[in-house]
Amino acid sequence: MRRAYLAWIAVCLIWGTTYLGIRIALETVPPLLMAAIRWIIAGALLIGILKLRGERMPGPRAWPSLLLLGVLLLGFGNGGVVWAEQTVPSGLTAVLVATCPLWMVGIDALMADGERLTIRRVLGLVIGFGGIVVLVWPEIEVGERGPAFLGGVIASQIACVGWAIGSSYARHRGRGHAKEENVLATAAFEMLFGGLVLLIAGLALHENARLAFTPRTAAALTYLIFVGAVGGFTAYAYALKYLPVATVSLYAYVNPIIAVALGTLVLQEPFNARMVIAALVVLGGSALVRQTDG
Repeated sequence: MRRAYLAWIAVCLIWGTTYLGIRIALETVPPLLMAAIRWIIAGALLIGILKLRGERMPGPRAWPSLLLLGVLLLGFGNGGVVWAEQTVPSGLTAVLVATCPLWMVGIDALMADGERLTIRRVLGLVIGFGGIVVLVWPEIEVGERGPAFLGGVIASQIACVGWAIGSSYARHRGRGHAKEENVLATAAFEMLFGGLVLLIAGLALHENARLAFTPRTAAALTYLIFVGAVGGFTAYAYALKYLPVATVSLYAYVNPIIAVALGTLVLQEPFNARMVIAALVVLGGSALVRQTDG
């Protein structure tokens, strides 16, 4: 349990910085190809290291479920985030992604064995989404920027839905028939499969025609691969296997604080009182729905 909590702390810190890394990498690298390169390299690297260590790899029978997890967690989850950051500031994207706990509770309530929605949880959902409206409404302007910004907001919420479904399935799988599966090997295959799906999507959109690197974007992508992917995602997979989803999802409260601070300091992204108030409302609603019933 101590290792699981240390892994959770690592997720809180590492993923708070990746929003800045994504924003910088997007300066010259198209979104889906950037995510694909990140996860394919990270997954292949981990698989190679684990094989050299003689670790047991998931067999072909496990690949369909790992492919599904890769699509949900990385294809939709991370793909939606990088798509959103094309038009939404990195700090604001992190705040929008902090609605993941709201989606997790709502989706769980739809499951046959899920926890029912209480009045307090419904209130938390309403408050959380109200905070999103306060946060993004003034930014949705009439003209060219407005629709693009709204598209980014929608992409961030698609990312949350994919991440919520994937996390619930990963927890159920990790505590069931895959209980003895090597956590790092599982994460590595999810990275590889998710990255391949993102690669196919990126090529289908002809993103390769816009692919370019500068020292700045290459350094950001390297950080995303080795720290954000190898370090952060494996820590997340480990924490998710041994801690409740409700506990693990609290990383979403810490990430926006780090992301907003870095975005403001490094990229001079906008920061004002309205953003602070709206972010507190979003996080407050998320906290309310994650509390256990008394």
